[in-house]
Amino acid sequence: MLHLVGLGLADEKDITVRGLEIVKKAERVYLEAYTAILLVDKSKLEEFYGRPVIEADRELVESGSDDILAGADKTDIAFLVVGDPFGATTHTDLVLRARELGIQTNVVPNASIMSGIGCTGLQLYNFGQTVSMVFFTENWKPSSFYDKVRENAQIGLHTLVLLDIKVKEQSMENLARGRRIFEPPRYMTVAQCASQLVETEETRQEGVYHADSLAVGAARVGAPDQKIVVGTLEELSSVDLGAPLHSLVLLGRRTHDLERDYIRQFAVDEKTFDASYQKYYGHST
Repeated sequence: MLHLVGLGLADEKDITVRGLEIVKKAERVYLEAYTAILLVDKSKLEEFYGRPVIEADRELVESGSDDILAGADKTDIAFLVVGDPFGATTHTDLVLRARELGIQTNVVPNASIMSGIGCTGLQLYNFGQTVSMVFFTENWKPSSFYDKVRENAQIGLHTLVLLDIKVKEQSMENLARGRRIFEPPRYMTVAQCASQLVETEETRQEGVYHADSLAVGAARVGAPDQKIVVGTLEELSSVDLGAPLHSLVLLGRRTHDLERDYIRQFAVDEKTFDASYQKYYGHST
């Protein structure tokens, strides 16, 4: 059987008891290592599990799935996913390939950023579509996310923005020359995301949000050093929330008074928070 096991958000101890039992008995254990990261090294996982873990990069998962699934019709294979297997990043393609080969599958869920973002005090049923923000380059600044933010804003819902990570990426030159030389890992920060959001609004000029619109920045959700900060996009463009992973939430105008009261404690500046809240969200504190 192929077991997709969610690892949760922070460290080696976030795995569920059921997931750990599967890992300890599996013939091989893979760790999906390109869409998200735990806040600890693979060696920590191996020490805690008491067995080796095979790192599965994008190339292996997308092009070498048959290698992962080899023998899974006769023994147990564990495929570990940071967060939840069907959370922010789904692995339905791997499950479908297993089914084609007549291999049974089992999914062990866990916390993901989609549920963990509730740590901000924002109510999960007040969220609309989740969007992703990629690293802008000089010549490539995609804004397709903006349309989904607009749809969420039209009905007053919050928007969770998942931030880009670059792991085992090649430069254009090395890619063109066929050299398997990889760039150092990069993880987008709340400050970068806020800055790119402002830049996109300046380009699109549709008034979906503004530089003084409120947003919530979250770093290392679920970890002991989790950090939350609330401010205008302009304010968040210069905050430092430390190590990855980061996420950002654009506040929707239907924000409940309880949500407002909860997030206000994390404000960069309470006066700025109050002014922006009254201007865009129809309430005063």
